Amino acid sequence: MKIAIVCYPTFGGSGVVATELGTELAKRGHEIHFITYKQPVRLELLANHIHFHEVNIPEYPLFKYQPYELALSSKLVDVVKLHSIEVLHVHYAIPHAYAGYMAKKMLEEEGIKIPMVTTLHGTDITLVGNHPFYKPAVTFSINKSDVVTSVSQSLKDDTLRLFDTKVPIEVVPNFIDLDKHNNTKSNDCQRHVMAEEHEYILTHVSNFRKVKRIDDVVKVFYEVQKSIPAKLIMVGEGPEKEIAEELCQKLNIENKVIFLGNSDEVIEILCFTDIFLLPSEKESFGLAALEAMACGVPVISTNTGGLPEVNEHGISGFLSDVGDVQEMTKNTLKILKDKTTLNIFKIEAKKTAARFDIHKIVPVYEKLYLQSVEKLKIKL
Repeated sequence: MKIAIVCYPTFGGSGVVATELGTELAKRGHEIHFITYKQPVRLELLANHIHFHEVNIPEYPLFKYQPYELALSSKLVDVVKLHSIEVLHVHYAIPHAYAGYMAKKMLEEEGIKIPMVTTLHGTDITLVGNHPFYKPAVTFSINKSDVVTSVSQSLKDDTLRLFDTKVPIEVVPNFIDLDKHNNTKSNDCQRHVMAEEHEYILTHVSNFRKVKRIDDVVKVFYEVQKSIPAKLIMVGEGPEKEIAEELCQKLNIENKVIFLGNSDEVIEILCFTDIFLLPSEKESFGLAALEAMACGVPVISTNTGGLPEVNEHGISGFLSDVGDVQEMTKNTLKILKDKTTLNIFKIEAKKTAARFDIHKIVPVYEKLYLQSVEKLKIKL
């Protein structure tokens, strides 16, 4: 099939999932066209059946904010016509599903019908989408989609609770390419660069937004390092990073915490990590936790949103209430108390991650694409 994918090209979970999905679909013989304002960070263009189309946004003094939705919908029309696209898959209800619907209507004027699959990732529903300014547009975009999916049951429940939806929502979880993680050999891990042999390594990866509760990451590590020798690796950029750095200085642990910024080597970092910390206030799924588990890293997380669907309490790690730094500290030390316990959790984390293997999830999307095309043919 010829499939167009619209996503954010950033380090965020939705962009990563969309890119990995397109890459795997291309390996399975589909022709994939990414349409966004810059090349997605994890997209390798030197691959068969993958194409990238940049959305250019002309700047006019008339506009205080440049109309990205207008530029995107116009680009979608051009790409669909030029490459005979059969399915449009947009990630995020706004602005992507909104722009996708406008593109569909423009194409219909020229006698071209194309189904649109919309994947909800979280922020488009629980934060931005639920704002009174955007809620009507989000509701409209969802209901005008031919197929709607959510990355967790928790997000589906939130969507049904917050919006007046008229279409069914399929739960298709995020996924992980286990082959890619298994190809990172332990002897390639440069652990000595980050810590001494006797030190444990705790890691956090995110976009450092307030919802990630970065201060709780630091607080948990502060308590842990009182009991055992440890280092904390912080991967990512965002508004809370400077605040976290200041807290480390205040607690006098800045020499035990390494801030790496955004990185394309997350797998390499996770391969020498002992514990992954994710004390988020809200996670629609928890892709960062899944990536850690795929590398055999136990996860200490909150029990919010979709995280209980990913991180199995007492098996792949532990779940705690939001803000319960004391319990998260206790659970971290419980895993790290001896090598045997740590190894058991590492093995179970990897086993749990296997449920979300890319080869199990991508065929679900393929089936939905085919169903959407057949459904459209029946309507015609």
